[in-house]
Amino acid sequence: MPNPNLKENKLKRALLVPFRGIVRTLFPAFYVKEQYKYITHHKCNLKNPIRYTEKLQYLRLFVYPKDNLVSKCASRDGAREYLKELGYEDLLIPSFGVFDKFDDIDFDALPNSFVLKCTHACAFNLIVKDKSKLDIKKARKQFNKWLKTNYGNKTLEKHYSSITPRIIVEKYIGEIDSLPVEYKIHVFNGVARSMYVVTGRGQDIRYNNYYIDWKEFDGSQFNGWKKKEDGVPIPSNWDEMVKIAENLAKKFPFVRVDLYNINGKIYFGEMTFTPAKGTLILDDDKCDFEMGEWLDISKYLKH
Repeated sequence: MPNPNLKENKLKRALLVPFRGIVRTLFPAFYVKEQYKYITHHKCNLKNPIRYTEKLQYLRLFVYPKDNLVSKCASRDGAREYLKELGYEDLLIPSFGVFDKFDDIDFDALPNSFVLKCTHACAFNLIVKDKSKLDIKKARKQFNKWLKTNYGNKTLEKHYSSITPRIIVEKYIGEIDSLPVEYKIHVFNGVARSMYVVTGRGQDIRYNNYYIDWKEFDGSQFNGWKKKEDGVPIPSNWDEMVKIAENLAKKFPFVRVDLYNINGKIYFGEMTFTPAKGTLILDDDKCDFEMGEWLDISKYLKH
C-alpha cells in the first residue's frame, strides 16, 4: 500500500530510475545507503550501526547473503524442511506439492480453495478462494513472470538469490470471507521482544504493535499503517507461540517469525530476515534506537 509518510522527491526519483539497476549491481552498499536515506531521511551508518533499521541494512548487505541457513529459511520450501528438522512438522500448513513450473500443477486435483506461493520471494502469492473463478491464463502469465524474477537482485536482499524459484501450493486456512489473523514476532538474538498483529486482511487491514508481553508498542508502528483501535485479544496459548518463535530463530541475530492461530491451532507462516528491506519509517523515531539496543551484531562488524 502507498506509504503516506514517505516524502518523495519525484524529480530526483525520475532522474535516478534509469541508472538504478547499474548502481544496484556495481555499488550495492552505496545503493542501500542512498535508498535508506531516501526513504527514512536518516543517514545510514554501516561502520557503527546503532538504529535497528541500520543494523538490518548491515545484515542485509554483509551477513545474511553469506548464510546458507538464512537462505534456506527464507524460502517457502526450505523453511518447511527446517521446521521438520526441529520437530515442528505439525505447525506446517498442509501442502499439495511443490512445482517447478506453473503448468506442472494439476488444478483439477486441487480443492476449491488453496494458495499459490513462489518459493524464492516475498509477496509473490495468489490466494484462491473459489477455483471456479480462477483465471488460469492470467495466473500463468503472472507466475511465469515471477519465476523468472531474481528477487534477491531486484531488492538487494541477496539471501533470496540462491533460492530455486518454484511454486508451492498450500491449503487455504482462512474463512471464505476473511483471511486469518497473522502474528508477526520479532526475535532479537534468540529473544522475542516485540511483534505486530495483522487483522482484517483483504478487507479493512489493521496493524497493532505490541511488546512481547502484549503491552502496546505504538511507536514501533511503521510506514503509515493504522491500528485496530479496540486492540487485539491475546491468544490463550501465546506463551507457546513465543517459545516456538524463539526456537525457530535462535540461530540468527534477527528474524521475524510469522504464525497463525486458528481456534487454538498454531500454524507457521514464514520467516522474514529483512522486513521491508529494513527501510522502515517508524511512528516514533525513539523506537528505532530502542529496538537497536535489542539487536547485538557486534560479532559481525568489520573492524
